[in-house]
Amino acid sequence: MKLFSMGMPVTINQRLDMDTIVMVADEFGFEVQPVEDVVEEVLKQDEEDRPEDLSPRPPIVTIMGHVDHGKTSLLDYTRKSNIIAGEAGGITQHIGAYEVTLKDGRQVTFLDTPGHEAFTAMRARGARVTDVVVLVVSADDNVMPQTVEAINHARAAEVPIVVAINKVDLPAADPAKIKRQLAEQNVLVEEWGGEVVSCEISAKTGQNVDHFLELLALQTEILELKANPNRRARGAVVEAELDRGRGPVATVLVQEGTLRVGDPFVVGVWNGRVRAMLDERGRPVPEAGPSRPVRVLGISGGVPQAGDTFHVMASEQEAREIAQKRQQIRREQDVHRVKRLTLSNIHERIQEGKMRELRLIVKGDVDGSVEALSDALTQLTHEEVRVSVIHRGVGGITESDVLLALASEAIIIGFNVRPDARAREVATSEVDIRLYRVIYEAIEDVKAALSGLLAPQVDEQTVGTVEVRETFHVPRAGTIAGCHVTSGAIRRNALVRVLRDSVVIFEGEVASLRRFKDDVREVTSGFECGVGIENFNDVKVGDVLEVYEMVETARTV
Repeated sequence: MKLFSMGMPVTINQRLDMDTIVMVADEFGFEVQPVEDVVEEVLKQDEEDRPEDLSPRPPIVTIMGHVDHGKTSLLDYTRKSNIIAGEAGGITQHIGAYEVTLKDGRQVTFLDTPGHEAFTAMRARGARVTDVVVLVVSADDNVMPQTVEAINHARAAEVPIVVAINKVDLPAADPAKIKRQLAEQNVLVEEWGGEVVSCEISAKTGQNVDHFLELLALQTEILELKANPNRRARGAVVEAELDRGRGPVATVLVQEGTLRVGDPFVVGVWNGRVRAMLDERGRPVPEAGPSRPVRVLGISGGVPQAGDTFHVMASEQEAREIAQKRQQIRREQDVHRVKRLTLSNIHERIQEGKMRELRLIVKGDVDGSVEALSDALTQLTHEEVRVSVIHRGVGGITESDVLLALASEAIIIGFNVRPDARAREVATSEVDIRLYRVIYEAIEDVKAALSGLLAPQVDEQTVGTVEVRETFHVPRAGTIAGCHVTSGAIRRNALVRVLRDSVVIFEGEVASLRRFKDDVREVTSGFECGVGIENFNDVKVGDVLEVYEMVETARTV
């Protein structure tokens, strides 16, 4: 009755948050002492490791710095492979966890964090699991806001910093200026009388990179990093996504113990059994010890959030019980949160009268991007217009997303994903769906919409959708997709997008189009054809080809 009299209608089974409990206890003259949740106590019951059980482990090194200062290029040179080629516009969109073997045989795990300010949350998450932060600064630029931000993350995590001054091969390079600007941020390099190790390198030419790796190895040796490999594994989720053929897949960085195929586990609010483990190149791994990043398959129920803790349990039943308990708590919190937000919004609108709200639904290919994009968009709020992300999730844009947008008068923002056929059909002209490959564009468009500055733009119009039913290898022509045109038409030389489970994996042009043995200009709905895509041979059965053209349209929000 006390809660009802305070204007809080609750049921006898509803879980109250700590603030409410303290407030009610105060009314009756009692003092409240919070205790650890029984579920979390189970996970913390592990015994302390004995010194003799500890073994040296590879260091976890996070590469941080401003966008386009060469973080991925440095890692690229170290791995002697090409990460950058797989990223939109050469900009890292997700945290990547990579294992590198140095010339002397030692292993180092690198976390490559995105440099754009919108990915602050992802960078902070990387710093929480790291031993050393490598701060990459371009010698032909300045110490930028994101560089300062990276320094602050490293200090907050109390981890040592190693400075890599990159691009020293460029004519405009001025390493002395960078060292001076770093000193202004209280980062004093050794040659200036400080304790921070620094090295002048060129990730492009490889100049001094080997020396830099030696300095890094020396720095990590001083830390004497150790972990017990002979216990149940514990780790953190670096990234997670929903894969079409494999289901939920999480990139897990093992921090303690050894993770093996078949281990039951709980991760966030989900549980499962390790069905398979893959390294960053997709090769199977039977077990993973401390400091090793692996992609884990076998999560039941849903996609965990990046940053969730990963615990191996004694039995599958125990893992399931903990996951169910956590899901119950989350459901109760979500119901409570939705009610409170709705009441709050109504109250604020009554008070302010002119309150306007831009509601958004954010969908992306991986959880880290969705979280970062949502955070960046909500920060665009100003006095007159509030940005509210009413729903966010991983995977393609579905019919339920469109129906939610219709009911809420919301705009859908898709990042590296596409709407499925049913969603596109329901949306028609009722719901505005915005699709992006690079995060800057999404933020700039919403910012412009808030300011009322949206100018006409060249937009795309879907011409047709085609389903791949068979693939053939033709000498000199590469892989040809045997297709069925499900809607619209496909034309030779048209722009085409390859979708795998509603996620964009390639964009290019239709190089060849055939009906039986004849070259044709166009194939319409209901007919079959052979399609060759320029510079792309990785087409698979079940892929969807989306044919589109660019047209000038008025932009609306």
